[in-house]
Amino acid sequence: MRRARRPGKVHLVGAGPGDPRLITVRGAEVLGRAGVVIADALAPPELLRLAPDSAERIDAGKRGGGRRVDQERINRLMIDRARRGLVVVRLKGGDPSLFGRGGEESEALARAGIPFEVVPGVTAALGAAACAGIPLTDRRHAASVVFATAQTDPKAAKRPIDWKGLAGADTVVLYMSVAGLASAVARLLKAGRPRGTPAVLVRWATRPEQRVLAGSLGTIARRARRARLLPPALLIVGEVARSRRRLDWFGRRALSGRTIVVTRSREQAASFAALLAEEGARVLEAPAIALRPPRSWAPLDRALERVGGYDYLIFTSVNGVARFFERWQSGRRDVRDLKGIAIVAIGPATAAALEARGLRVAVVPEEFRAEGLERALRGRPLAGARVLIARAAVARDLLVRALRRRGARVDVVPVYRTVASHEGAREVAAALRAGEIDLLTFTSSSTVERFTATLRRLGLGRRLRRVPAAVIGPITARAARRSGLRVVLSPRRYTVPALAEAIIRRFRSSPSGIPRGS
Repeated sequence: MRRARRPGKVHLVGAGPGDPRLITVRGAEVLGRAGVVIADALAPPELLRLAPDSAERIDAGKRGGGRRVDQERINRLMIDRARRGLVVVRLKGGDPSLFGRGGEESEALARAGIPFEVVPGVTAALGAAACAGIPLTDRRHAASVVFATAQTDPKAAKRPIDWKGLAGADTVVLYMSVAGLASAVARLLKAGRPRGTPAVLVRWATRPEQRVLAGSLGTIARRARRARLLPPALLIVGEVARSRRRLDWFGRRALSGRTIVVTRSREQAASFAALLAEEGARVLEAPAIALRPPRSWAPLDRALERVGGYDYLIFTSVNGVARFFERWQSGRRDVRDLKGIAIVAIGPATAAALEARGLRVAVVPEEFRAEGLERALRGRPLAGARVLIARAAVARDLLVRALRRRGARVDVVPVYRTVASHEGAREVAAALRAGEIDLLTFTSSSTVERFTATLRRLGLGRRLRRVPAAVIGPITARAARRSGLRVVLSPRRYTVPALAEAIIRRFRSSPSGIPRGS
């Protein structure tokens, strides 16, 4: 007799208020082993990257004012996938139990006999208040706070909203309040709330696109209409909203309100993007290149077989280190085989990647490019020395030529190659057309060339020239200028952290921003 398949489990996960970094540790944990993710529209799309590549991704978004996904269909999807034995993550904006239909979905699962777990999340009210500089309670001004929705389903509601009760709370937070804003305000006023009560609308709370509109209960609806404020947004009403100007830490960050394009490869972009996002930037990741294995591993494999015969081993990037040692370890080799070889790194990040693998770096130049590396090796005996350079398949040959002129026998082996990537290009194109981009960033000549070629093919070459560019060093600057870009910023140290710091410092010292071209 065939045994029945054991059902999987459904996790109702609160995705948080908008910033993907605000998901709980437990939420990220279950996403990491999901077999299927059923995501709402307000769940940050970045969170889907936490799920395994093999996981099925289902868009179950309910978008305000648009076509709604049938709740019964969502219930059927959860139950069906769980009965297949899968780990199901139902990813919901904010917290599942607060205006998220978490109760309805839990009941559907319970009736079907499906095991489930509710993973709470930071709800939009808490995120919006925190990032707008509004404490929802304050012992001097507010001892009570109520959460309500400005939109209800008349078929489902067993009783109407108690507007009199809402108006009596110290702080009132209304969810889904843009479409029904005028009506909700009128009801609060009719219930006795004074017209002069401070009121704040927060759109896209906690995200770089966050927008805050302040007024009083008597003026906020008119201000929202004039500003053409669109969902998603929520309304905070109460004396605590007076503190916004003093406590608005979110809007005072150096890059708040700025949109910056990062063109590094997907594998490298995260750390750079995080440095910019920490200061409030909206980062558009548009990897202009993707990293691929070399067309053949044979040259590297031959070099590794005789690695003990080299005097110097030179790495020109963190990528080169990672790819070299991936191949090294696949052959069950030991780093002790590199004993007696002088390890050379082009910069501190590359050196750190080597040291993390237990290697001592002998040479790091003061200037982090080929010219600096060649100068750093001038005091070393190179006549007759055997040198192995592990690098990208296509790279500048300045260092190779300089070493050979000094009598070194140089072997160059490709450990990776770069190919063009168009990921994120459409989003950048839309932002360019809307005039939203404040800065382009480039960390290599190849990213400049591939990125500009892609945008020109989309007919945006002229618009691209109007946006200022920040580059990592002189070689990249030269490529950017050749491509018609306006370079306004390059750090003294050719590192990604230095580039990020230079960008932050520039915008902090010039709140009006870097002027765009005409």
